Amino acid sequence: MIAVAERIFGVLTVVAALIAVGTLIALVTRRVPEWLRGEAALPTATAIATVATGGSLLLSEVAGYLPCTLCWYQRIAMYPLVVILGVATWRRDRDVWRTAMPIATIGLGIAIWHVVIERRPALGGVCDPVAPCSLRWVEEFGLLTLPMMAGTGFLAIILLTLAARSGSDAHDDLDHDPQPTSAP
Repeated sequence: MIAVAERIFGVLTVVAALIAVGTLIALVTRRVPEWLRGEAALPTATAIATVATGGSLLLSEVAGYLPCTLCWYQRIAMYPLVVILGVATWRRDRDVWRTAMPIATIGLGIAIWHVVIERRPALGGVCDPVAPCSLRWVEEFGLLTLPMMAGTGFLAIILLTLAARSGSDAHDDLDHDPQPTSAP
């Protein structure tokens, strides 16, 4: 059962990576579709945070994988995003990027450092011998480890909250236009 769950998490990570790439392209080209801004970005970000949280709990509490120190820090960043993004989705709050993006950016930084430690354990210094940060509990498709999965989730969340924001800026400008547009 755990091997199946690991494979599913690997596939979902690839899906999140594709979402991140597509969202990045839309943001860079300034062509974020209205359906992404208005209806899809925040629920998708919430789903990614929820699956990442559930996956980490399943792998530690059911499979018995011991989270290392860096895993705990990534969890500290990911778990509150479920609530923050969930409430923002329910309220249709496109300004959630102000809260979610800093948290997800910190989580992404920790995940990147964790991947570096996995690849070059000597850079990590002294680590917990019971749950070392260099231990790879999962390596789906010969590449995707748990911190890579978490990092992909954080990146997708960052980009999706920015995509949701891009729609609110245009509407805010229209709502706050102090000058009338009619000619004298």
